[in-house]
Amino acid sequence: MSSNNLMRFIGFITVFLLFFASVPDGTSAEEILTWEDCLNEAKKNHPDLVSAEAKIDQAKANKTIASSNLLPQINGDMSFRALGSDNQRSDTYSYGITGRQLLFDGFKTFYDRGAASENIRSARYDYGVTSSDIRLRLRTAFVELLKAQELMKITEEIVRRRKQSVELVEVRYEAGREHKGSRLTAQANLAQAEFEVAQARRNIGLAQRRLAKELGRKNLTPIRVRGDFEVEYFEREKPDFESSAEHHPLLLGLAAQREAARLGLKSAWADYIPQLSVDANIGRTGSEWPPDQDEWSVGVNLSFPLFNGGRRMGEVSRNKALLSQVQANEQSARDGIILSLESAWTKLQDAAGNVIVQKKVLEAAEERAKIAEAKYSTGLISFDNWTIIEDDLVRSKKSFLDAQTNTLIAEANWIQAKGEY
Repeated sequence: MSSNNLMRFIGFITVFLLFFASVPDGTSAEEILTWEDCLNEAKKNHPDLVSAEAKIDQAKANKTIASSNLLPQINGDMSFRALGSDNQRSDTYSYGITGRQLLFDGFKTFYDRGAASENIRSARYDYGVTSSDIRLRLRTAFVELLKAQELMKITEEIVRRRKQSVELVEVRYEAGREHKGSRLTAQANLAQAEFEVAQARRNIGLAQRRLAKELGRKNLTPIRVRGDFEVEYFEREKPDFESSAEHHPLLLGLAAQREAARLGLKSAWADYIPQLSVDANIGRTGSEWPPDQDEWSVGVNLSFPLFNGGRRMGEVSRNKALLSQVQANEQSARDGIILSLESAWTKLQDAAGNVIVQKKVLEAAEERAKIAEAKYSTGLISFDNWTIIEDDLVRSKKSFLDAQTNTLIAEANWIQAKGEY
């Protein structure tokens, strides 16, 4: 090889290596998240929490608006007026500051301010309810991805076992000690296992998408989760569901709404009471600009509500109905929360107990599979008996994984039923 050809060859190899070195490795870019990572990210980014936070800010602004009547109302004004007849014209210029201070309005502003404070409390409890619901969805998505990852391992292991089975059956078939039906069955079992690997891979993609959505992410990136199937919030003793319900944020939020409605009704009745205020004005007026004549005024106003077309009575009736509605909602919510608590606790007990059972079933299936494989290889049992035992092992592995997953989801539902987040 000439020196020129050698240099071109070296250059080609260099470009080739640099190109493949620059290609990103999909597996190395995969992000690994723990449960705590997911909680922290969703708390910052989930749009439902952003919306609930904005609702709190709105309630705070409403309180500021309701409180504004307790402070002086100050306005500045400037005017020009021309008055004329056939041969005469007079101009008037003026400017000044006017202030008004409410002294008494039948405690209407006080009630409005109290109702606004209760609405802030209600909005904060609503934030807790929203956060609890998001936690349940996030935990479910996390567990489903954890299950999909584990199922991928199980299906790949099943493929390996099915391949070994096919090889063993092939040996016996070639030796004339097995019939064609057994051979085809072993091959069909392998095809089924390979299909389930592809299916598990697709399920991982779907689970990643669901988790990304609950994290509040706009774009999907490769995600893996790290965790186990251990239950942390398992209560074997039956709790006091009625007492637990009293601390639920949904019920506390409705209690705040009830108090806000009660104060709103008092505020509506306060419209029938006269209002007392003091007014003051200081400024200048004159026929030329700038005006040079000082003027001021101070006065006390007492206004009596006489008739406004039935608006006040309508507001009283509306607030009475609102109070009745909130009280009924509170009772309904209490009953529903108590039922949800007992239902979630019962399902958690059942799911946790089923894990213990399925673990024993799996252990037995694994032991039987070992013995059956050894017996089949020596001709002590038939293919039909052996494949039944192998199928039982496959089902037991999947059933145990399903039981573990169901327990984690039941735990998440129990936490959500308690209103925790």
